[in-house]
Amino acid sequence: MESSLQKNAPNLNRWINIISIAIPVVVAILFGVRLPNVEPLSFLPPIYAGINGLTAVLLLVALWAIRSGKRALHQNLMTTCIVLSLLFLLMYVAYHMTSDSTPYGGEGWVRYLYYAILISHILLSIAVIPLVLRTYARAYLKDFAAHRKIARITFPVWLYVAVTGVIVYLMISPYYVY
Repeated sequence: MESSLQKNAPNLNRWINIISIAIPVVVAILFGVRLPNVEPLSFLPPIYAGINGLTAVLLLVALWAIRSGKRALHQNLMTTCIVLSLLFLLMYVAYHMTSDSTPYGGEGWVRYLYYAILISHILLSIAVIPLVLRTYARAYLKDFAAHRKIARITFPVWLYVAVTGVIVYLMISPYYVY
């Protein structure tokens, strides 16, 4: 007999698909919008880079927690990581709606490295949205076998996105105009 949670899985998957498409589309649209007569929110990049760093640390602690059998702690940490990711996204969009993008000023091989990290970071930040939502949904539905299976993919991608977010910030921060 199927539980009531399992019956909601198709509806949940539909919402995950909609959200996974809507977020990058809305961010792309808002990226081109400039709020008139608003001071640039130039203080935000180090804050949202810090949020990325904190997310990376909490992802590692959450991995330790689940491997140590601390399921409630793991759940709380993962929920916190999702909240932090949403907070990052809000700050990132707010910054770009009030400030021009900062061009990278490095030269030589470091420039190629920067763009390789930046492009992979951006592409995987889009790909991680449905992965995180599906992984979280599997746990919510108490389908822990499916949760563990997809988490093995989601975790390293999400960790890479969080860590490279900090690296991108550190590499471009000398070129910010304050």
